[in-house]
Amino acid sequence: MSRGFEKLSLEPTALHERVEDLLATGGRMQMAYAWFAQPDRLEVRYLAAPGAGKPFKIWCCRPHNNMLPSLATRAPLLGWYEREIRDLYGVEFTDHPEPYPLITDGWKGASPLVHAPGWQHQLHAPNHIPDVHGDEVQLLSFGPVRAGVVESAQFLFHYLGEAILHYQPRLFFKHRGMESAFEGRDPLTAATIAERVSGVGSVAHALAYCQAIEDAADCEVPQRAQQWRAVLAELERLYNHLYYFGHLADTTTLKVGHAEGVLLSERAKQLNAHITGSRFLRNLLTPGGLRHDIEMTHDCLNTLYVLRKKVDSYLVQLERTTSYLDRLITTGVLTRQVAFDQGATGPVERASGLDRDLRRDHPYAAYTRLKLDVPLADEGDAYARAKVRAAELRASFDLLDALIPSLTTGPVRAECRLQPDSEGLGWAESPRGSLFYAVHIGADGKLARVKIKSPSFSNWRAFPFTVHRSNMMDYAINQASFGLTIAGCDR
Repeated sequence: MSRGFEKLSLEPTALHERVEDLLATGGRMQMAYAWFAQPDRLEVRYLAAPGAGKPFKIWCCRPHNNMLPSLATRAPLLGWYEREIRDLYGVEFTDHPEPYPLITDGWKGASPLVHAPGWQHQLHAPNHIPDVHGDEVQLLSFGPVRAGVVESAQFLFHYLGEAILHYQPRLFFKHRGMESAFEGRDPLTAATIAERVSGVGSVAHALAYCQAIEDAADCEVPQRAQQWRAVLAELERLYNHLYYFGHLADTTTLKVGHAEGVLLSERAKQLNAHITGSRFLRNLLTPGGLRHDIEMTHDCLNTLYVLRKKVDSYLVQLERTTSYLDRLITTGVLTRQVAFDQGATGPVERASGLDRDLRRDHPYAAYTRLKLDVPLADEGDAYARAKVRAAELRASFDLLDALIPSLTTGPVRAECRLQPDSEGLGWAESPRGSLFYAVHIGADGKLARVKIKSPSFSNWRAFPFTVHRSNMMDYAINQASFGLTIAGCDR
């Protein structure tokens, strides 16, 4: 047993029963991934979360004749993970409700991402587009090249007038193989790769990765480093949520609100640079703690105080703008059940009434000593998602007010001694939701496998369910309300 999880080996025939038992007791699946435990031994692992305060469960299962039963009919959020495993490792999942390529959709020939020898010849497959009937139904293919500085993606709309009958996103056009980039690297220096999986989640990714390595090494991080990790995580949440409100205001045609939100986000990034030397808080976290100590100056404290006052004023003005509220209320409703089934996470799931937050339910860093209020809403619409983020912004300032005065003195780094063939699990509540890293150390002491469960990968799966039967005029607002990133998905 590791400090982060409990591991259990299962036969394929036992998987369905395990999922049923987990769901019946209020638990939830988190992700699935494949790796070669030995050069000729492929293993699929499932991460299950029984509930707050309970250790995570990892189920280890070896495919029989390269086949496993699909669990997507009972735990739909696993559907994308199973398709990803099929595309990259060649495992077939029987009775899968969506037996189409996900990562390799439309690829031709071999790819360095594919791990299964002999699987390359099966990569090319036509894009699956549902047949939507009607004399006046039109198909709009938007992307992958789009106006502005945006990430590559293609969105397929079947629509009738302004009504969207069916919506299908196509992602992974620029899949960067970040998980493969870890393989063969020194575990103690690879946090720099984690920081670059998603630029606006550098702290969360580095933190989850470092905690996975520390779990594998049974390493205790010094208290001052734990405190600073929480401070950095909340500073990252500030600039992410502020940019979110600027973008959301832009989609509702509030140009001044857009400019103000982006400006406040910039002010938060400038504060990050003054505190740490990096606007995106990079090059600070390392397995065992921090690379170097940090000091919070009086100027930085004053800047943080002024920023909070301006943020409060900005959020109040948004709440008083009726045209802004009218565009958000009842737009893009995500029901509680769909949010649970499809794996929505972070502010998106909490806006649909799901009370989950890793900082409170599975505390890490200095969150073990903090009282955390988790904002919730039940409506599940764009306004609920905005309300939750606004409350989280204010809560982040409160957490910083509690953390900064209590910073202790002392060392900021402990030595991590990894054993060959060890493994660990780490997690963090990023601005967009739950983020997990599973790491495997090979016999040579190098990274053999790193799996990333990204919040945007989860929320992109849930998002289309809010678009069907909506209208074209609300689409941009709805998408902005989810706070999605494509880089976090195309990892």
